[in-house]
Amino acid sequence: MNVYDFDHTVYDGDSSVDFYRFVLRRSPRLIIFLPFQVWGITLFLFGIYSKERMKEAFFVFIRFIPVQETVRCFWDHNRKKIKLWYLSQKNDSDVIISASPEFLLEPLVCGYLGVTLIASRIDPCTGKYIGKNCFGEEKVARLYVMYPSVVIATFYSDSYSDEPLANMAKNAFFVHNDNITRWRKP
Repeated sequence: MNVYDFDHTVYDGDSSVDFYRFVLRRSPRLIIFLPFQVWGITLFLFGIYSKERMKEAFFVFIRFIPVQETVRCFWDHNRKKIKLWYLSQKNDSDVIISASPEFLLEPLVCGYLGVTLIASRIDPCTGKYIGKNCFGEEKVARLYVMYPSVVIATFYSDSYSDEPLANMAKNAFFVHNDNITRWRKP
């Protein structure tokens, strides 16, 4: 199987940030949460908040939007940001694994692309985490839960935080914009 990171790898950008901007354009009043979001990020940077708690602070705004409808509209507008190199080699057996929220990626990845998704589980009504952030070693753990005897033929990512997955793969590639090179140890 081939395994891919999502943000900045298959998708040109950060889907969570793009979603937030999309929501603000539709509902500018939600900017009221910005101080709370910045506070959460600051506490994370000082090691006081976990990554999960920081992201819960970031996603506080979803309590005040119709999530399913907004996500659908977001992908209608942003589907074009799926990178062409991925679309040209996409296979139905691909697995996309991401720290981004499952509720955000599922309609695109499972619906439009028709591949398997492993992502951070966040309650789409509250923004609260269900389990751990799907990042670093947690990506490996979540992959083994779904595929206990997994063999990764090829892995693609834009981030060295995905080195645990790259080390499992027979072939690993680093993606920077549309440039794809062999994975090198940082």
